[in-house]
Amino acid sequence: MRFLDEDEELNPIVSAVNLVDVFLVIIAALLIALAQNPLNVFSADNVTVIKNAGEPNMEVIVKEGKEIKQYKSTGDIGSGEGMRAGVAYKMADGSFVYVPEDESAEQVNNGGGQD
Repeated sequence: MRFLDEDEELNPIVSAVNLVDVFLVIIAALLIALAQNPLNVFSADNVTVIKNAGEPNMEVIVKEGKEIKQYKSTGDIGSGEGMRAGVAYKMADGSFVYVPEDESAEQVNNGGGQD
């Protein structure tokens, strides 16, 4: 019956049990934080996150379903690949009208017509 008379303060297992409890609370808090993250891969939401908005090192992270895409800014304004597709005009009532350009008109404007 010596074990029953043993003082709990002298037992090292009691402090180890307290440490396990503390770690369980920390793990639960981390799991809750992970579940509330907007880029959580387990949620079906579509999310767009903008980091450093308006800065030269701006990043846009787009999550659609389980697919995550990351776009980084080069810092250049108006740069990129493509060609002019037409002209947009703003009307007096605030609406916009888009007028596509013909390829033949574009060739004439670029000097690509008949020689």
